[in-house]
Amino acid sequence: MSLHSDVLVVGAGIIGTACAWTLQQEGYRVTLIDAASAGCGVTAAGMGHLVALDESEQELELCLYSLRLWREFLQAFPGTAEHHPCGTLWVAENEAQLAEAHQRAARLNAHDWQADAISGDQLARLEPALRKGLAGAVRVQQDSVIYPPAVAHFLSQQLVGAGGRYLSGRRVQSLAPDHVVLANGERIYAARIVVTTGGQLSELLPELRVFPRKGHLAITERYPGSLQHQVVSMDYGQSSMRPDGLTVAANVQPRPTGQWLIGSCRQDHQPDTSLDPEALTAVLNAAMRLLPGLSEMRILRAWAGMRPATDDGHPLIGVHPHHPSIWIAAGHEGLGVTTAWATAQIISDQMAGRIPAVHAAHYCPSRFIQPET
Repeated sequence: MSLHSDVLVVGAGIIGTACAWTLQQEGYRVTLIDAASAGCGVTAAGMGHLVALDESEQELELCLYSLRLWREFLQAFPGTAEHHPCGTLWVAENEAQLAEAHQRAARLNAHDWQADAISGDQLARLEPALRKGLAGAVRVQQDSVIYPPAVAHFLSQQLVGAGGRYLSGRRVQSLAPDHVVLANGERIYAARIVVTTGGQLSELLPELRVFPRKGHLAITERYPGSLQHQVVSMDYGQSSMRPDGLTVAANVQPRPTGQWLIGSCRQDHQPDTSLDPEALTAVLNAAMRLLPGLSEMRILRAWAGMRPATDDGHPLIGVHPHHPSIWIAAGHEGLGVTTAWATAQIISDQMAGRIPAVHAAHYCPSRFIQPET
């Protein structure tokens, strides 16, 4: 096989399919390739939240830009994402957390992303499933949840319909500036290559460290109407790591089916996605501390996945500093779904020589690579 394309996108998760579709719309002849099928890897293992996180100004900027692009996509293609506009409740268990929640609300409102302070009494009326006695919350009404594998599959089919190519079941073993070599020895050529393989990025580009960070999830049977909002503890992203490398903070989503999707945790130095009973128990306990009714529900399934993470907590988006035909979009950890469209647009803008709408230099892969001498 010696297919020639303007752009070859390696990896058909939510990031890769968004990149492939955006670049095809830009006018390039795009080939998308994946070892399995679209959206069945990390994309299928995650929670699928569209949420404005603000652990840094750069993160918030990237999230809000992408969320606006998501809004355009969801309006253009209604029904493709199993979109549920449930909003997010950032729940505070004490006054210190409530003060942090109010600071978050102020930051979001300053960027025109509405966030409302909710008192403890209001919270009890707004979300009766929450335990009594909580200090309060911040409600972010524009946050939502989707089913990312459905979007990845849809985009792969849209790509083909627009004249691009989609090759599933082809594992890329190595790459060069103008081609990739498949596991069966075949080569596919392209003028530019975009690598979106998440935690496997370092297998193809060992000079760039993207490592897997394990997470556990569980989903209940259907309990329609029992939860109205995505409920997230203010500990999310801030809880300290235990000696065994585990961090846990409650994140519970109501799915359109009436099921509850329960997370979340992070574990480093884990070799595979086998279930860790201790980690899963910690996740469920954290969720039950906020939503005690969960203890009476039946868990239908539990699983683990690997988030692609970087050492500084920010994704790699942009051109390889030593290989101008190789581009990278990986390392988004838990924000790959939220920031998929912003990532795709940054890559597209940079390829076209345009200045991106966000400060893309912050994500440049060169920050992890020593300059050549």
